[in-house]
Amino acid sequence: MVDVGTKEIGRMIGRGLADGALDVEGVSFRFPHFELAPTSFAARPGEVVAIIGPNGSGKSTLLEIVSGHLRPLAGRVTLDGDNIHELSPRQRAQRIGLARQEAILLFSFQVREFVRQGRHPHLGRSLFETSEDERWVDWALARTNLAGFAKRRVLEISSGEFQRAVLARTLAQRPRLLLLDEPTANLDIGYQIEMLRLIRNLAASENFIAVVVTHELNLAAELADALLLLEDGRCLTQGRPEEVLRSDVLSRVFRTPVVVDQNPKSGRPRVTWVAP
Repeated sequence: MVDVGTKEIGRMIGRGLADGALDVEGVSFRFPHFELAPTSFAARPGEVVAIIGPNGSGKSTLLEIVSGHLRPLAGRVTLDGDNIHELSPRQRAQRIGLARQEAILLFSFQVREFVRQGRHPHLGRSLFETSEDERWVDWALARTNLAGFAKRRVLEISSGEFQRAVLARTLAQRPRLLLLDEPTANLDIGYQIEMLRLIRNLAASENFIAVVVTHELNLAAELADALLLLEDGRCLTQGRPEEVLRSDVLSRVFRTPVVVDQNPKSGRPRVTWVAP
């Protein structure tokens, strides 16, 4: 297994970093009952990185540090060479988009109004959207296949459509770094595949970095360039899906027997639960 406590290993994913790269160097954090050990990884524009691991392993904590919402006790996160924790909230919002599952919506906005909220970090002194803002709203709706839902209320659409609306709102920010926390939770397999394939294609076509927290191991194996496997606040291993998804490691970490073979069509790793 790979110990990510060193900077050398932390750069494994992003070796040969280009302009616009994300570099997470030895970040750590501590809550009263949980500690994230120093963790490092890096990614280049166009790449998708998936953070996997059991509940309580530190996935969302790491994502919150990368977003800039949590300041690490040690280490740093740089994007385009800038320490994100030294940027103003508005500057971070112009570069980093964080798409979470929404809790409770207090108002039933139209889908277009909801997506338009993603343009707020770019508004000028007038605080009103311009034609440029509306162009990016149209673009985000089109790329997430929501143009036909623009005038629908967000409380009147399905869970899958709403998850796409959350993604569209984040895309409207035009971020350099897109962070997604469980974007496929509570979705059926069709919507799960659609969502992660959309993220994969957008990262490639728009040249941004996507970091995704997910429990869907097989979807991560198919669509991510690299994986980080966390357990109890430390990163056990990171690398290409075939390097990380090993049956012995996964069986121990998730406390259930699994086998890992190859998807017969893609050749990517495939994880299967083994009935006792």
